[in-house]
Amino acid sequence: MVRIIIFGQGLVATHFAVGLEKLKNGEIPDYGVPLSDKIPVKYDELEIVGSYDVDTKKIGKTLYDIAKEVFENSNIPSQLKDIVVKKGIHLGSMKGLPFKVEGLEEEKGLLNAINELVNEWKALKPDVFINVITTEPANELYIIENIEKALMNKKLSASQAYAYAVAKYSRETKSSVFINAIPTPIANDPGFVELYKESKAIIFGDDGATGATPLTADLLEHLRERNRRVLEIAQFNIGGNTDFLALDMPERNIMKKKTKSSIVEDILEYNVPNYIKPTGYLPPLGDKKFVAMIIEYISFNNFKDELYVVARINDSPALAGLLVDLVRLAKIALDKKEYGTIYPINAFYMKNPGPKEAKSIAKTKAYDKLLEWLGIKG
Repeated sequence: MVRIIIFGQGLVATHFAVGLEKLKNGEIPDYGVPLSDKIPVKYDELEIVGSYDVDTKKIGKTLYDIAKEVFENSNIPSQLKDIVVKKGIHLGSMKGLPFKVEGLEEEKGLLNAINELVNEWKALKPDVFINVITTEPANELYIIENIEKALMNKKLSASQAYAYAVAKYSRETKSSVFINAIPTPIANDPGFVELYKESKAIIFGDDGATGATPLTADLLEHLRERNRRVLEIAQFNIGGNTDFLALDMPERNIMKKKTKSSIVEDILEYNVPNYIKPTGYLPPLGDKKFVAMIIEYISFNNFKDELYVVARINDSPALAGLLVDLVRLAKIALDKKEYGTIYPINAFYMKNPGPKEAKSIAKTKAYDKLLEWLGIKG
């Protein structure tokens, strides 16, 4: 079995939990799971064994209770009644948002909170940790010494604290994988990558690529291969879920902008004026975000053409489907003992694939690299 812990029991995590159990029960097809039948790890080998959050309305509830609130009049798998959401680490990750929150570190101190989590995990024996907390402001720490100094001074973000705790668990108990599906630089932080190598652990990251960004990457590759000169790019998203509420705050929005806009020069190999970032929060949209994109370019004989894309995308289920693949790939990565971070996986599934020196590439190219890593002919 592949045993899974979740950090951040929001919409993505709830879609993942409900969808995974329905897959295992044969209730839904596996559309939206990119490598559905190509990974030799079956859905019924996956088991969620724990969940952590800081929202006081979720702490103490079961995943079944939370899913009932999200999916009204829907059949919720009964297996989710066995998993109770426990208090996680906050460290200001929800600061400024309209939720009552509590962090384990507030009553115990950060070091004691991390030690308590690691001790809990020693009993649960998880293999994979999924980080889907709300987008938070955070910067690279670059070396292990800086991570440890930030830990002592309580200057880590919540994701960084969880990542440190997973490395400690891996070092003391068993090798494991940290899937960082949000923009906080973990796979792109040389300090954390080195820490994970030393701890015989693995990071997948950063920031799951689900909607407009992978499509933009593939369109840019299409234009590059046909020697069309891109002049400008405008791509924006508006949504109504909690993550878009958080992204309405400039210090959080900049984290997403970094992971979204990094693809442009990586793929085209020249700089282009661009505006690629979440641009607004509109509650009636809920989880179904609105996406618009315009790319202007020069074609033959100096004529200007434009591409226009408009879409409505269910945000959380799109990422949850990728997570089903990523937890299965984690098992293979652990068997291969490829500690640190793994570019062929990150390049396909992430907006800002680690390690830091790696470039973003079109997802069509990344798909081939991923199959090669798996030993599968495309």
